[in-house]
Amino acid sequence: MQSARLATFAYFALNGFVLGVWIVHIPAIEHRVGISHAVLGWLLLLLGAGAFVGMQLVGPLTDRFGARRVVPLSAALCSAALVLPALAGNAWTLGVALLVFGVGNGSLDVSMNAHAVQVEAGYRRPIMSAFHAVFSIGGVLAALVGARTLGWGWSTTATLGVVSLLALAVATVAAPALLSGRAAASTPDRVTGRAGTWRTTPLRIWALAALALMLMLSEGVANDWSVLAMRDVLDAPAATAALAYGTFATAMTIGRLLTDRVAARFGPVAIVRYGSALAALALVAVAVAPSIPLAIAGWTLFGIGLSGTIPQLFSAAGHADPTAAGANVSRVAGLGYLGVLAGPAVIGPLTHFMPLNHTFFLPAAFCVVAALSAHILRPATAELRPPSDERPAASVRTGPVESARTGSAGRVGDRPRRIDHNMVE
Repeated sequence: MQSARLATFAYFALNGFVLGVWIVHIPAIEHRVGISHAVLGWLLLLLGAGAFVGMQLVGPLTDRFGARRVVPLSAALCSAALVLPALAGNAWTLGVALLVFGVGNGSLDVSMNAHAVQVEAGYRRPIMSAFHAVFSIGGVLAALVGARTLGWGWSTTATLGVVSLLALAVATVAAPALLSGRAAASTPDRVTGRAGTWRTTPLRIWALAALALMLMLSEGVANDWSVLAMRDVLDAPAATAALAYGTFATAMTIGRLLTDRVAARFGPVAIVRYGSALAALALVAVAVAPSIPLAIAGWTLFGIGLSGTIPQLFSAAGHADPTAAGANVSRVAGLGYLGVLAGPAVIGPLTHFMPLNHTFFLPAAFCVVAALSAHILRPATAELRPPSDERPAASVRTGPVESARTGSAGRVGDRPRRIDHNMVE
């Protein structure tokens, strides 16, 4: 199980690194192809559309064929497609390249999260947030590597080509350590029903997806508008304004590294409830901050509050029905990704009617809704206690997550006692 966990870390780091390298080279690719910012904005929508399509297609495929087959193939597609934008000669070929890259990214996103659910079930304690933290670390390393290669004068094609080959090598080496498709089926959770299609997806999964949309839209506000708000509203110098996003991203990464321990102590409901509440208060503080230090402090607290929320939603969706973990995660991740894309489309038009910082009250309200709806993560039905000769794994500690094999009933709430994280409603 430890080797499977390390392999999952490798795929999360790979995904974050590949995406980060692409982001660093967006200006160079835009200049090389000779397109305007407006055209680039439209083409980036193809990247998002491809990711959404990949998520919806690969989720059911992961359930059918197993993450051990689908994750490496998805990683290979994402890695190979990285070099395509660098080879594009005009807007049309760049659009096709971004569409393919988006499909690869979305496919890897869902399949590796579905596998992470399997690994978490084997460990019988929360470990999902650490995977997402490694994704963030991969992005940070990509920014450092990209800045170095640009400083050396490497061409975009050379850099993306080398990274693509290295990512393909990592995807190949890590593949044998992944769990087989039978791992999820062996988890003795009670199934709520078929979730392989949109029509048969349980309402609870759609509720989790709606929360993901609101919270990831809020997260996108920091990505898209934090620096601009510092400059336009508080007249911060460019270098200082950049600290707004920098402190947010750092807080997100550190928070995700710590969330698993907190979730094991207090449960996923508490993570989403109090994390979303903190995020709402922090965003309100940013909206009314009269000074630069207070605004930066607000963005930092915003990152801490949001850091553990999305991993809990992915984990809850995957554990709701192990036989449909891929499909359920694809619903939550897909709508969440739409939230990221919708952020600029929602906030931008509002700036015609109010100052940019005042538009932050809308995502703050979304965070309040998430805090009030956190009980959705609380399973309602406990598993029966197994025979006395079945003992929990050595990795189990006294905390809120236990496998259904150890099954002591409890509530997933603020301070539960021995609960089954994999129980379903």
